[in-house]
Amino acid sequence: MALALYRTYRPASFAEVVGQDHVTEPLMQAIRTGRINHAYLFSGPRGCGKTSSARIMARSLNCVDGPTPTPCGVCDSCVGLAPDGPGSLDVIEIDAASHGGVEDARELRERAHYAPVSSRFKVYIVDEAHMVTTQGFNALLKLVEEPPDFLVFIFATTEPEKVLSTIRSRTHHYPFRLLPPTVMRGLLERICAAEQVEVEPAVFPLVVRAGGGSARDALSILDQLFAGAGQDGVRYARTVGLLGVTDEALLDDVVGALAAQDGAAVFQTVDRVVDAGHDPRRFAGDLLERLRDLIVLDAVPDAAGKGLLDHPADQLERMGDQAARLGTATLSRLADIVHIGLTEMRGTTSPRLLLELICARMLLPGASTDSGGLLQRLERLERRLDIRTDAPTIAGDPAAARGRRAGGDSDGGPAVLERGRTTAAGAADSPGRPAGRGSQAGGGAGTPSVERPSPPASLADRAAAQGAGTTARAVGAAAQAAGTTAGATGTTTASTTATAAGSTPPAAAGAEIDAAAVRQVWSELLSIVRRRRRATEALLTNATALSVDGGVLRLGIGSTPLMRLLSDPVNTEIVQLSLKDLLGVEWRIETVVQAPTLTDPQADEPDPRDEEPTSETPVRAAERDPEAVAISLVQSQLGARRIDSGD
Repeated sequence: MALALYRTYRPASFAEVVGQDHVTEPLMQAIRTGRINHAYLFSGPRGCGKTSSARIMARSLNCVDGPTPTPCGVCDSCVGLAPDGPGSLDVIEIDAASHGGVEDARELRERAHYAPVSSRFKVYIVDEAHMVTTQGFNALLKLVEEPPDFLVFIFATTEPEKVLSTIRSRTHHYPFRLLPPTVMRGLLERICAAEQVEVEPAVFPLVVRAGGGSARDALSILDQLFAGAGQDGVRYARTVGLLGVTDEALLDDVVGALAAQDGAAVFQTVDRVVDAGHDPRRFAGDLLERLRDLIVLDAVPDAAGKGLLDHPADQLERMGDQAARLGTATLSRLADIVHIGLTEMRGTTSPRLLLELICARMLLPGASTDSGGLLQRLERLERRLDIRTDAPTIAGDPAAARGRRAGGDSDGGPAVLERGRTTAAGAADSPGRPAGRGSQAGGGAGTPSVERPSPPASLADRAAAQGAGTTARAVGAAAQAAGTTAGATGTTTASTTATAAGSTPPAAAGAEIDAAAVRQVWSELLSIVRRRRRATEALLTNATALSVDGGVLRLGIGSTPLMRLLSDPVNTEIVQLSLKDLLGVEWRIETVVQAPTLTDPQADEPDPRDEEPTSETPVRAAERDPEAVAISLVQSQLGARRIDSGD
């Protein structure tokens, strides 16, 4: 019969105890200086080394060279108290779970006064001390308070608060802790190397997580995996099936589907989970842990290097992409929903039904009236706004775009702020005049810039202070902030911009995005399409965006057969839905045959939008203004209305 791993690798000295330096160092120092107490209380979770440390303590006290923190290991006492030793007559272990009554305590009290047979100290190790009855503790109280000089008590318990306070106050209390994941993994790797068993790296995080910080539990699980390992060692697939944890591929699928807002893929993943025999509660718990990891990775990009996450490099790369696609607000909201759902699943009779309801809540931020749902919707709008404001700049003035990227101002921040300060100064000089004339007059007179407090700051503060107020009130504050910001930072064409943005129908919002902007987010579009249909994604890989005109996106592909396949209604519908999820646009799709070239398809055809705007086309100049785009976006997506600052 094979000896269990947790018994084979039980520590024989304080130096071999793993992860409990806060306990072993003070105990070793107390033995060195001879300040040995008559009673000790070792507390902590199961499997963290309490009983093993009690035996090491007895071994150190009774060593022929002792008391010493480093037992010799060769004397009779050390050999008898070794992990595989026969024991010692002067070290008595009592299981209080079965010997915790008052009669057992009286019997111990009578025997305790006899001197040790061959050792320096007589040591009583009382395991599961919290199981001793109150009468039993009272019977031991006088003995623990005034024991003979040769008597030492060591109480070990997982619930120190249940130990009688009069007993606990007469002991030195040492709390043991669970092992951190990094320490536990190092221990497992050393044991695997000693046992000469090959273990796949992805297995260690599963064993560490299943062990829950308990060294004994983790070694028991590893022993079970060793017993069922084949010639190729311990494999990830077998470990997942044996431990009942959720496969990482399922978690990747459901998180990717949530990022793409693909409800069909989410519910198909739930169906695969149930068909595979997994517990929906366990899947929800694993999903919550994945969302936690994504939140950490979003906040700390080098979380793996700092020891916050323990995953393989390829999985960390996938998780980084998932965190970037979901965003901070979305991740926080999804984690809150799953956490609340896990609480609701405790007593449910239909866990699959509740899991599907949780998925439905995660897929519908628009149906949520709390602040988390509003933040998620605003996060999507900000992402679309970044694309819409970047695209006209890059298409209309490539030199300016290159200069802005070289200067590190991806948002046009300093330039816009300076422009806003100049305009605000002009408006302060002539409050009764339009913003455009005020800015010109202020600039011509050489009046120094004077910054006024901006109304949006107070509005945003009030909306934030209200917390989870009604959605309409929060949306109204956002619309006011966007409208006032547009007025504060507009150029001489601000009035025209506001008029054009206010009269623009919702469908015109998508016209701000051109083919260059689509090509800029092409990889993200492919990821969303892949979630819906891999064949369509393969076709789009060979295609390119040629132009956007009148709500029609024209795609070019290299051959007539491929063009016919991409023109299939199934494929065009998938592309349309994916573009709507990514950019919020509703375009028709046209495909044409285009010979593959090494240059941009539009390089030979000048785009009318690349021409400098003239005074004859004020509306087009206004449409390209980022602030006008912001107003149009808030009006079309949130149903806001423009409120003049004078009102």
